[in-house]
Amino acid sequence: MPGTTAGAATAGATAKPKATSSAYAKDDPPDVEQLGRSSWTLLHSIAANYPEEPTTKQQRDLSSFLGLFSGLYPCWWCGEDFEKYMDAKPPQVKTQDEFGRWLCEAHNEVNTKLGKPKFDCDLWKKRWKDGWDE
Repeated sequence: MPGTTAGAATAGATAKPKATSSAYAKDDPPDVEQLGRSSWTLLHSIAANYPEEPTTKQQRDLSSFLGLFSGLYPCWWCGEDFEKYMDAKPPQVKTQDEFGRWLCEAHNEVNTKLGKPKFDCDLWKKRWKDGWDE
């Protein structure tokens, strides 16, 4: 009932405390390099956990995800470049190994543009799925 102490007590019990800005780390928004590293980690982790023999639905979902990912990517020119790459070399999603290798090749294309060394795509599973033997 309005105006009763029971109503006031209930309202106070459900109110959430306000967080102040001092409660958060003072990190700046991610720059393009941070976004890139995080995004490649996410994508390679998806490849490593993608089924070895995915269903037709899983293949369709992954292809859709990649299209959405590039279209919504926070670095617009990076997303456009990835879309162009996928138009020229469509994602290979029939098996885990095909997708992992395709993704590694896509990553190497970006590395080449940035003047970074290429990764040996024969080793993608060691890097992102199984780990190194040493």
